[in-house]
Amino acid sequence: MSDRILEIAHPARLSVRDAQLVVERQEFLPFATPVNGINTLLLAHPQVTLTQAVVSRLAEAGAMLVTIDHTYLPVAMTLPLQAHNLQTERLAAQVGLKPVTRKRLWTQIVQAKIRAQGSLLKELYGSDGGLTATANRVRSGDPDNLEAQTARRYWGLIFGEPEDRIPKFRRGADPLESGPDQNRHLDYGYTVLRASVARAVCAAGLHPSIGLRHHNRYDPFCLAADLMEPFRPLIDRRVASWIAHNSPSAPLDAIAKKWLIESVTMRYWVNREERVLSDILFRLAGSLAAVLTGKLEKLDLPETLEPCLDESISPPTDVCG
Repeated sequence: MSDRILEIAHPARLSVRDAQLVVERQEFLPFATPVNGINTLLLAHPQVTLTQAVVSRLAEAGAMLVTIDHTYLPVAMTLPLQAHNLQTERLAAQVGLKPVTRKRLWTQIVQAKIRAQGSLLKELYGSDGGLTATANRVRSGDPDNLEAQTARRYWGLIFGEPEDRIPKFRRGADPLESGPDQNRHLDYGYTVLRASVARAVCAAGLHPSIGLRHHNRYDPFCLAADLMEPFRPLIDRRVASWIAHNSPSAPLDAIAKKWLIESVTMRYWVNREERVLSDILFRLAGSLAAVLTGKLEKLDLPETLEPCLDESISPPTDVCG
């Protein structure tokens, strides 16, 4: 499967012709790319129109179609319904998951997330802020809510002033109150990541709305939200690097988006193997299906994820509106 993520951020008409997705824009020559080569299609402009064939062919190819609003958050997402030949069996196992297993899986996810956050802090600033020790204290199901407690400390450390790490940044702050900041970059990056996780979930024959911990009745992608947690620091790393070289209030333009999308399309070292993130996510979703059917005890979550590219390379600073 391809890792190509395509964003349509200008007025355009989309159609399918000879297994090619055709993008037509005024005053530009048509652009065509194979449908089977698309991982995720992001619709990020209100004046994008598309044919029914686009939706159906993307689903057949196992690709995700995501509609993004003006705040860079997903407002709609389509997913393939028949992505796996054992889907019915696995959906039944997913619905009947025992609470003890659910707690065990959530514990593993929270520990992996906190360790990844601590690893990123150590990479950026030389200290994990005590997060590694916190990960070791997570009990079954995280009844102490250490995930949330850690998040408050983490956000203050990763985007605080380098001298004293004063927690000035507030995740999810209202832009009308705090002004434009890196929340926009995080939201956009998480949207792309979430779509990739949802795609892997569907490919494994699981339903993304049946979560382990997230249970929002209005969110059809609760499981994707659960499984993406340990991978959020991949987005955070790129945002931190971007903010270190550009103002948080700079436009979230095509250059910034490309920088963020690379965190989902680039390769990582996992157990001395070089893998694309989509492969890692497919293995994770497959391991969850194996746990649900009694074939495994634990999720296939990597201990560490180190970018294969040289992350010392600075992002572009010539940001244009």
